[in-house]
Amino acid sequence: MKDLWGARFSKSASDAMRALNSSIAVDSRMWREDIAGSLAHSSMLAKTGVLSEEDKERIHAGLDGIKADIESGALSIDPTAEDIHMFVEGELTRRIGDAGKRLHTARSRNDQVATDLRLYLRGEAEIIGKQLRCLLETLCDTASAHTETIMPGYTHLQRAQPVTFGFYMTAYANMFLRDLRRLAECQARLNQMPLGSCALAGTTYPIDRDFTAELLGFEKPCDNAMDAVSDRDFAIELTFVLALTSAHLSRFAEEIILWCSSEFRFISLDDAFATGSSIMPQKKNPDAAELARGKTARVFGDLTTLLTMIKGLPLSYNKDLQEDKEAVFDAVDTVKLVLAAFVPMIATMTVNKENMLAAAQSGFLAATDCADYLVGKGMPFRDAYGVVGNLVAFCEQRGKVFETLSLGEYREFSELFAHDIYGIIDLAACVNKRRSFGATAPERVEEQIGLIREHLK
Repeated sequence: MKDLWGARFSKSASDAMRALNSSIAVDSRMWREDIAGSLAHSSMLAKTGVLSEEDKERIHAGLDGIKADIESGALSIDPTAEDIHMFVEGELTRRIGDAGKRLHTARSRNDQVATDLRLYLRGEAEIIGKQLRCLLETLCDTASAHTETIMPGYTHLQRAQPVTFGFYMTAYANMFLRDLRRLAECQARLNQMPLGSCALAGTTYPIDRDFTAELLGFEKPCDNAMDAVSDRDFAIELTFVLALTSAHLSRFAEEIILWCSSEFRFISLDDAFATGSSIMPQKKNPDAAELARGKTARVFGDLTTLLTMIKGLPLSYNKDLQEDKEAVFDAVDTVKLVLAAFVPMIATMTVNKENMLAAAQSGFLAATDCADYLVGKGMPFRDAYGVVGNLVAFCEQRGKVFETLSLGEYREFSELFAHDIYGIIDLAACVNKRRSFGATAPERVEEQIGLIREHLK
C-alpha cells in the first residue's frame, strides 16, 4: 500500500514502522472534527478562488456522505489507516476522485491535526463545564438544606471549632467554582484556529483564515504559523485544570470516605454509589469516592506526560506531538467519568445530623468562645487561654463536657465565670455569632450560596 505522503520513497514503511507510526486507535474519535475542518477549509478555498465551486460541492457531498455513513454504521473507520486525517481524505478520494485530492491544498496535517484537536477539546471542555455546574448546583442545594446542621470543623484532622455542614459544602463549592473559572479561561485560549498555518510557514495561496475561523466558531486564527503547529499549551493547560479539579474531587472524596466510616458516621451513601465485599456480608464500601480519589493519580500522570513530551522539542512540528492526544483524552475521559458519578453521589447521600452534633459537643469546640468570654470580662487573652486549657483537661479527666459542668466547677478556674457562660458555650450560639464575611453563621452561608448561584447564572 502506497502512503499518501510516500512519493519520494523507494519502498513502503515496514510493518513495525506502521505500527509505531499509527495513531488511528487514539485519534479516530476526532472524525467529526476532521470532517468539520475539511468542510470549512474547502468553503474557504472556493471563496478565495483556489478551488472551483464544482469541486467544493463534490467535496461537501462526499464529506457529508462519509459523516452519515460513519454515524449509521455503514462505514467503519479502518484500524489499519495511519490516522483519522488520512482515513477521511483517502475515503473521500475513493468516492469523488480528483476533487478529493484537491482538498489538501493550502493545508498540512500539522495545522489540520492541531485544529481538529482544538475543536475536539473545545467540545469536551463544554461538557465538563456543564458537569461542574451541576456539581456546584448540587453543593448549593445541599448547603441550603444544612445551614444550621452543626458539625466539627477540623485543623490537623483534630476537632477545632463548630461549623455547619452547609458551610463545609460551600467551602468545596468555592474550590470547584475556581475550577470552573479556570476552565473558562482555558477555553478562551483554546478557541484560536491553527488551520491555514500549513506545515509551519503559511502558504502562497490567497487564503482567508478569518473566514475559516468564523465558519468553525473560533474567535480568531492563531497569530504565528510556526507556533500554531507546534503549540500544545492548550492541551497541557486543559489537563492542568482537570488535574487540579481532580485534586479537589480527591480531597472531597477523602472526607466522604472518613465521614462514612463507623468512626465518624456523619453521612451514609446511597446504595447506588457503594459496593459490597466478596467475603464480608456486612460491608458497604464507599467505592465511588475511593475511585474518584484513585483516578486522580492517572490525571496527574497525564499532565506529567504532556509536560515531559514538550520539554525538549525544537520548533516547529515533531512527531513526538502525536503523543499528546492519548494523555489529554485520558484526562478528559477520566474527569467526565468521575463527575458523572460524583454529582449524584453527593445529591443522594444521607446526612446524620445527630452524630455530627454529638461529635461537635464532645470536642470542646466552644473553647475559643469560652476564652473570648473571659477576655470580655477583662482577662488578658493569654491568661484566658490558659484557664480554658486547664478547664478542658479537667473535663477530660472526669468524662465531662463544657455543657455538663456546674457553675461551681467553672468558678474553680475563674471567678469571672457567671451563669451566662452557658449561653456562650452553646454550639448554635457559637456558630451564629460568627457573622464576619465568609464565616459559618447561617445568614453568611446563605450569602455564599447566593454568590455562587449568581456566578452560575
